[in-house]
Amino acid sequence: MFTSSLYLAALLSSLVASTVTRKLGRRLSMLSGGVLFCAGALINGFARNVAMLIIGRILLGFGIGFANQSVPLYLSEMAPYKYRGALNIGFQLSITIGILVANVLNYFFAKIHWGWRLSLGGAMVPALIITVGSLFLPETPNSMIERGNHEEAKARLIRIRGIKDVDEEFNDLVMASEASRQIEHPWRNLLQKKYRPHLVMAIMIPFFQQLTGINVIMFYAPVLFKTIGFGADASLMSAVITGGVNVIATVVSIYYVDKLGRRFLFLEGGVQMLICQIAVAILIALKFGVNGTPGELPKWYAIVVVIFICVYVAGFAWSWGPLGWLVPSEIFPLEIRSAAQSINVSVNMIFTFAVAQIFLTMLCHLKFGLFLFFAFFVVLMTVFIYFFLPETKNIPIEEMVIVWKEHWFWCKFMTEVDYPGTRNGTGVEMAKGGDGYKIV
Repeated sequence: MFTSSLYLAALLSSLVASTVTRKLGRRLSMLSGGVLFCAGALINGFARNVAMLIIGRILLGFGIGFANQSVPLYLSEMAPYKYRGALNIGFQLSITIGILVANVLNYFFAKIHWGWRLSLGGAMVPALIITVGSLFLPETPNSMIERGNHEEAKARLIRIRGIKDVDEEFNDLVMASEASRQIEHPWRNLLQKKYRPHLVMAIMIPFFQQLTGINVIMFYAPVLFKTIGFGADASLMSAVITGGVNVIATVVSIYYVDKLGRRFLFLEGGVQMLICQIAVAILIALKFGVNGTPGELPKWYAIVVVIFICVYVAGFAWSWGPLGWLVPSEIFPLEIRSAAQSINVSVNMIFTFAVAQIFLTMLCHLKFGLFLFFAFFVVLMTVFIYFFLPETKNIPIEEMVIVWKEHWFWCKFMTEVDYPGTRNGTGVEMAKGGDGYKIV
């Protein structure tokens, strides 16, 4: 209950955050998340009973819901389209660094009788960073135009782009804003045929992200390693190692995402995770059999298991980890962006909660089969990406309709009535080259 209450709270708050993000701006949504996170960390650090722990955890969940709703959108809207992937993955990089720091601190705090208070209360540090930082961040031009501040938005766009000739991008934002103003009920409009690809991606990408099995590794790494034969201290250290791999691989993704594209990283990461999950399942099966009786692993055997798990974590960290947040944040039109992002966050939290609830039961019953269970879903998600996700690199965020109109399957949902004008319906001609779509 203590662990899972966070995800349920994040699910609920992401729905409220959608309205705040759309009507009051991305900055205020981030600020709200930071304040809620500060309150939750403070209560948990000084908790005197289980009720206080759960209340603090719920407030942390509220904060996560607001942050996950607003931060990816903010980064995608502020970044130049050529570097949008790398800059947006900064969000995931911060998460992975936080996981690593938490694992390292927990390793040392575990030796202190009241170290758990330091672990829980330490969340105040990142919470203060996002709270104070949001006070100094500029609002996105997209959000300012959406709320009617055109002149200020153009001045802001000139400042963040560093050039005066921003008329083309500004006009695209104004057109998107005008379309947004015609939408009174974005949640209802999400069900329209022309938004079918966006809705499918908002649901399927976070669904598959959680069924890679990554949270099983990252959340329960100490339990998992101890179960397969590591000692208590060694299992905590193994969690630190996987956290370090997570950070390094995310940096790799930042470097390559705008060079190789989203699809390549998704597909390569899927194959890499699949191979490692099957390998770990075989290693555990050979050692413990179907009974799964815990025991000590020979040192060399344990090292091999850790290596495969680290390679698996790396595969996730440069594919489904960052891209699970990047791609949804860049494909939604402005008129449904906040609502669609809320669905993305909500689905993510629902399945994070579900996996956290059933993991230990599945581990007890499936043993090594748990890795094969997640491997099955990795196959499904890799096939899904191959056939249904178009490449989105190097496309201005308000011109993203082109990738759907050019796609073999989604084009049937994108009509000229909904998107009149040229091929992409925006008045801008696009061409597909070796490194993605380009404005011509």
